[in-house]
Amino acid sequence: MSFTKILIHAVWATKDRKPYLTGEIKDIICKHIREYAGTKNIHILNINGYQNHLHCFISLSADQNVATVMNLIKGESSFWINKNLKLDEKFGWQDEYFAVSVSQSHVDAVNKYIANQEVHHQKKTFQEEYDAFISNYNFDDEGLKP
Repeated sequence: MSFTKILIHAVWATKDRKPYLTGEIKDIICKHIREYAGTKNIHILNINGYQNHLHCFISLSADQNVATVMNLIKGESSFWINKNLKLDEKFGWQDEYFAVSVSQSHVDAVNKYIANQEVHHQKKTFQEEYDAFISNYNFDDEGLKP
């Protein structure tokens, strides 16, 4: 039997970064994503966000990859939101996402960071957070649209 522990911190935004994820709506969406993920054997350790984006801490199984997991979560949740929540216009996620691996030594810090999104974004905008991720992880911003 193979043993794997691949931890991923993923972040994705609403289409055009519209601030749909406020109050109860964000909580309902996060709860739904967590429940749906369980049906697909996707292990969500933590999920939270602020206004126009979500952070998700995921433990991948040996037979999973980031692209497939992100497509499942984003695609199904967008469909579910449009079917079940009464929003003023059609909901969607941006195509792009950010995902990095997390070492076991950083699990507590990532969980705390995700749990405290509301407090964090009182000091830093999502664009500032995004720019810091791109810089800190040496990503080329080519093709990633703000």
